[in-house]
Amino acid sequence: MTTSPTPDPAAPTLPPPDTGPVQLLVATTKGAWFLTSDAERRNWQIQGPTFLGHTIHHIVQDPREPSRMLVAARTGHLGPTVFRSTDGGRNWAEAARPPAFDKVPEGETGRVVDHVFWLTPGHASEPGVWYAGTSPQGLFRSTDHGANWQPVAGFNNHPKRREWTGGEQDGTPDGPKMHSVMVDPRDPRHLYIGMSSGGVFESTDGGADWKPLNRGSLATFLPDPNPEYGQDPHCVLQHPAAPDVLYQQNHCGIYRMNRSEGVWKRIGEAMPSEVGDIGFPIVAHPRDARTVWVFPMDGSDVWPRVSPGGRPAAYVTRDGGESWQRQDRGLPSEQGWFTVKRQAMTTDGHAPVGVYFGTTGGEIWASGDEGDSWQCIASHLPQVYAVTVARPA
Repeated sequence: MTTSPTPDPAAPTLPPPDTGPVQLLVATTKGAWFLTSDAERRNWQIQGPTFLGHTIHHIVQDPREPSRMLVAARTGHLGPTVFRSTDGGRNWAEAARPPAFDKVPEGETGRVVDHVFWLTPGHASEPGVWYAGTSPQGLFRSTDHGANWQPVAGFNNHPKRREWTGGEQDGTPDGPKMHSVMVDPRDPRHLYIGMSSGGVFESTDGGADWKPLNRGSLATFLPDPNPEYGQDPHCVLQHPAAPDVLYQQNHCGIYRMNRSEGVWKRIGEAMPSEVGDIGFPIVAHPRDARTVWVFPMDGSDVWPRVSPGGRPAAYVTRDGGESWQRQDRGLPSEQGWFTVKRQAMTTDGHAPVGVYFGTTGGEIWASGDEGDSWQCIASHLPQVYAVTVARPA
């Protein structure tokens, strides 16, 4: 029996539930699309494509200034870069200085950013600050709304960085990733990152130094299944309702940590054995620290990256992982051979909470009742990399 998380007395005051329209920012292998609902979240209008033909890994609205958005893109002619909008996505400009590793002395081999993978707005007290994670694993910071990016030397140049990340090529499909960059809402100097591969790491000094945070998290693909680092978290979240409660969907299961304990506990073992607890995304209820959603995939020996048995479903826990409920009403009952990438599932701030996901088959699914039922609100898109929620500017 696991111990459910309790509300964090030091947690920030949460805003009241949203009541207005919702906008979904959809990043795909061939461009970006925007889906906007009415206030009831029943009818949706789609706009796009933007950046047609370019690989878009992430689109994120700035909650501090909702008219601002950033896009992580890998373009055919500009390479890996970031685009910025100050008018809600109507117009875009490329960053003047995209994320790039420091140059090395002539004759030495340096690291090169293959693509920008993850974007995170900075703390509410630091307007203009953003963080970006890249492939290979690198961390970058902007202080001017994403126009210019500087390497976070405390990680990128850490003497153990290469050891933590397993070198430049670790065999991860599409390249190793720095993802799940999190800023503690109570303290801008308290940061978490997730790496595929490498594990979860924490900084309490604004990124100047880092320590592994992986105790209890398995890495069954390594000779030592309980290493200090080297794990493969697919997605990590700091729960907005209780920032001392962390969750992760890992290559080797679903985990939760009460930060004061400092140990990951595998809560996915309560999932049905025929489904397992392997997947990519994990997303949170904005006001209930006991509630998260996952989207399992087939984690058998061949890792086909499809829904188990071709029967897709989300699963929700409302007790911190002690039990899970299947949510498949409206989804294909058979022959649904898709999965959901790590950034391609999200929730809104309404009551009841809306849950959304995009698939490798180019569909966007929405639930306005916390996953109890689903409707397909867009189809025939390219493979979806990420879905994030925004408030229409």
